[in-house]
Amino acid sequence: MAAESTAQAPAQPHFVLAPLAAHGHVIPMVDLAGLLAAHGARASLVTTPLNATRLRGVADKAAREKLPLEIVELPFSPAVAGLPSDCQNADKLSEDAQFTPFVKAMRGLDAPFEAYVRALERRPSCIIFDWCNTWAAGVARSLGIPRLFFHGPSCFYSLCDLNAVVHGLYEQIVADDEQDMNYVVPGMPVRVTVTKGTVPGFYNAPGCEALRDEAIEAMLAADGVVVNTFLDLEAQFVACYEAALGKPVWTLGPLCLHNRDDEAMASTDQRAITAWLDKQATGSVVYVGFGSVLRKLPKHLFEVGHGLEDSGKPFLWVVKESELASSRPEMQEWLDEFMARTATRGLVVRGWAPQVAILSHRAVGGFLTHCGWNSLLEAIAHGVPVATWPHFSDQFANEQLAVDMLGVGVPIGVTAPVSVLNDESMTVDRGDVARAVSALMDGGGEEAGERRRKAKEYGGKARRAMAKGGSSYENVTQLIARFTQTGEE
Repeated sequence: MAAESTAQAPAQPHFVLAPLAAHGHVIPMVDLAGLLAAHGARASLVTTPLNATRLRGVADKAAREKLPLEIVELPFSPAVAGLPSDCQNADKLSEDAQFTPFVKAMRGLDAPFEAYVRALERRPSCIIFDWCNTWAAGVARSLGIPRLFFHGPSCFYSLCDLNAVVHGLYEQIVADDEQDMNYVVPGMPVRVTVTKGTVPGFYNAPGCEALRDEAIEAMLAADGVVVNTFLDLEAQFVACYEAALGKPVWTLGPLCLHNRDDEAMASTDQRAITAWLDKQATGSVVYVGFGSVLRKLPKHLFEVGHGLEDSGKPFLWVVKESELASSRPEMQEWLDEFMARTATRGLVVRGWAPQVAILSHRAVGGFLTHCGWNSLLEAIAHGVPVATWPHFSDQFANEQLAVDMLGVGVPIGVTAPVSVLNDESMTVDRGDVARAVSALMDGGGEEAGERRRKAKEYGGKARRAMAKGGSSYENVTQLIARFTQTGEE
């Protein structure tokens, strides 16, 4: 008689995800958690109490669909960094000076995170930590758990960033007094130039040197990286990034295509957006939104509004509540008058809007964007060309990718970064806005037509990448298989 096998069946793989507490970082990692769960892995996303409350709907939906996805609340006290108690997400910060204390306060999540991991019945198969969250990488290292870092921007930007680190470009630029000099990023498969203001790096501000060094160390020590992109969009940059990093690069996007906004559009306020879009001609509307963190001052909102009005194009413009809350009464009055004056061809949404659902609507033919990678990839995934208005960080590299390499964008013309909150130095005026929108939406123009054609082509490739048999679909399958282990108590 053959001896009975004593080998254990592989346990369900368990991925623990730790995003930075900022919408632009949380959203794609929530989508990633949902994608892993949909492929049969258990996914746990850890975050602050405020974000856990905001994500309650995600957990409820997963429970209804019987998906192994959970949102884990970790205790967090921003007061230790001198911040108000509600500063548990970057959108709650009121001034730029709070960003560094906020990120440093996040380090306090390491102890409750380690306690959560130790309390699990089985050791997680893998911890996926945000590039900014070195505290999560430290816990994974100390417990001997495999770890991947998640980098939110494009692979093109990530390669620029890595090459700048490896070749000492950042130190070279810091030592130079020239503000407008162009520097060539070494090691790139195409020529890429940056200035002192647009050099890659998330922690380039004075006082963030230790954070930057820690993040780079955690990146280089990780077992690989997860990137929200797809091979047909950035194949040469993915290959070069993997070679330069010396570790696997898992391209799993566009993650937004896994999570649809259908339920969001079903709410009363969002139904009004759908009803308005349904009345517009196909491809006629320019959507205008600048991400979740950036806040424009009243004088900047004034220029954007007049530029949209002067363009003569139908528009859907999202204005954040935080922007209106800091505005003077006369700005509120002007916005009311503006909405009345442009009511026949424009819609202003105050507060939050379901961006993915809006971009997927047939009426939307262009997107004026700040070039955050989530927004840019959401536009590409839905075949929508863009007018690019970068403000800071990776957004300038993302603009180069969209305009110069993919051919799906028209630049508004900015060359220098601005402050995230309450910036006084914005140089774009109504004429720039009107000109960019008109160029983007020019129905009969050859260049505009070519941008639309390329955007539609990439949109089709994005859908195929996420479909069964596509590159991103197969990468998810291989990632899960790579970290599937036999049961270990």
